[in-house]
Amino acid sequence: MHATTVELDKHARLWRWQGVLGDNASALLRTLSTDLPWQQPRLRLYGREYPIPRLQCWMGDAHAHYRYSGLLLKPVPWHDEVMALRDHIANLCGQSFNAVLINLYRDGQDRMGWHSDDEPELGAQPWIASYNLGATRAFTFRRRGQTRIAHTLALAHDELLLMSPEVQHGWQHALPVRQRVHEARVNLTFRRIIEKG
Repeated sequence: MHATTVELDKHARLWRWQGVLGDNASALLRTLSTDLPWQQPRLRLYGREYPIPRLQCWMGDAHAHYRYSGLLLKPVPWHDEVMALRDHIANLCGQSFNAVLINLYRDGQDRMGWHSDDEPELGAQPWIASYNLGATRAFTFRRRGQTRIAHTLALAHDELLLMSPEVQHGWQHALPVRQRVHEARVNLTFRRIIEKG
């Protein structure tokens, strides 16, 4: 299976694989939508609490605790089918992963704001593999410190996107609201959490 390459700049690079699971992808979407212990934690912004605009599940090895936006995520054990997907993606990418953030976007109203995956737990060179099931959604990129969207990718069902560490160093990404999207999307972002010695 061959990947296509997208260069955000001379350092930051993306790789895309389509048809990763083939006929098995739709069955996996149904399984994950119903089997996982979905949560909707609340974030405190400007003195008020708001539920995050999506559902999520943090999964991984027992030590793979993760903190972002003031939330401490403790992993649930690997689901057998997610573990098999992790191993398949690791073989495609040539990277190893010990945790995954799984987001369920119930429709186009659910979203993810601008951010970089650069938390200390990910180490200095974070490789992020993002696998998509369900609705096609626009995935947008902008340079750090800028507001203009520089790149937009339409990520489809059964598509994998690998982001090099330089993407997190120099760029931010987001999944904006799309009013016309009525289908659900499950996204799995595989990461490697560095265990503190």
